[in-house]
Amino acid sequence: MTFTSRKTAFSGLALLGASALVLAGCAAAPEEEPGATPTDEAPDFYPCMVSDAGGFDDKSFNQAGYTGLEDAANDLGVEFNAVESADENAYGPNVTSLVDEGCDLIVTVGFLLAEATTEASTANPDINFAIIDEFVEGENVKPIQFNTVEAAFLAGYAAASYSKTGFVGTFGGIQIPPVTIFMDGFVQGVEYHNEVKGTNVQALGWDFEGQTGAFTGGFAPGTEALTTAQGLIDQNVDVLMPVGGPIYQSAAEAIRDSGREIALIGVDSDVYETDPSVADLLLTSVLKNIAVGVYDVTTGAAEGNFDNTPFIGTLENGGLGLAPFHDFESKVSPDLAAELEEVTAGIIDGSIEVTSPASPGQ
Repeated sequence: MTFTSRKTAFSGLALLGASALVLAGCAAAPEEEPGATPTDEAPDFYPCMVSDAGGFDDKSFNQAGYTGLEDAANDLGVEFNAVESADENAYGPNVTSLVDEGCDLIVTVGFLLAEATTEASTANPDINFAIIDEFVEGENVKPIQFNTVEAAFLAGYAAASYSKTGFVGTFGGIQIPPVTIFMDGFVQGVEYHNEVKGTNVQALGWDFEGQTGAFTGGFAPGTEALTTAQGLIDQNVDVLMPVGGPIYQSAAEAIRDSGREIALIGVDSDVYETDPSVADLLLTSVLKNIAVGVYDVTTGAAEGNFDNTPFIGTLENGGLGLAPFHDFESKVSPDLAAELEEVTAGIIDGSIEVTSPASPGQ
């Protein structure tokens, strides 16, 4: 099943409401919904997307990708199609369904769709593909990647600054590079705060040197995510960064059940904006401007400017960032914002070294 839209109105980079979606996990051929006919000026271009198992209502990774595609299609005045995957078994069939649909560009959301993207792009050299958070070789494949370690470093620094217990934590969904890169940056940011501020905050849940840590085994909220979050809370953390789409929802549940003042850090999108149900818990969020990357690649392809040079988001080009502190503004150090600006400048000019084996090109 699919979600298809045909629009001619111009729009900004608005966040997608979950109510606009038709959830789907099957690999059947897409069904179109009626809509307005594209304008005469609209290009003959049909962009499409396949989600990972998190779905387009994950208020995070997939939703951001969908937003970029929707916004690009709106501004181009063309129809688009987005297909959700219920599980990993749907990846290949869903990509194939969009090939059969006649899509001109197929964007696959996430590392886990690499195999399906490789197979489809190799078999269909006349169709352009883009993949988020992974590098796939091919003249007709454009990687959309992010050196997320930079922004996660800022989150780790902020977590260490905020912590009262001296313990902060992180855990992931699946141990894959797009997840561990967040954890690498978070731990290094905590260590840098300790170095420059003389603190001794400990980051639990991830060993940067050994590349081992706490994972739930998937990207769905539920018992595993709740148990993993609870395990870190039991070790006295008062800041928690779950990395893996909606697993943050279980972390929020564990925080509320604890009865303690524990701050949550979101990832990918500003979760304060995308999920108000946890807004009161959010210290900040690590921003990957996935929507911007998808928008740029989609509009470029429509204009005939597609190539296989990777789009790599960084702090310097605005592809990454740190969300505002929102409700925590009065709870953080009054010097923290200025310190983070200095750290950002240091990362950009190279005077502060931030590394990850999961960085693009490594």
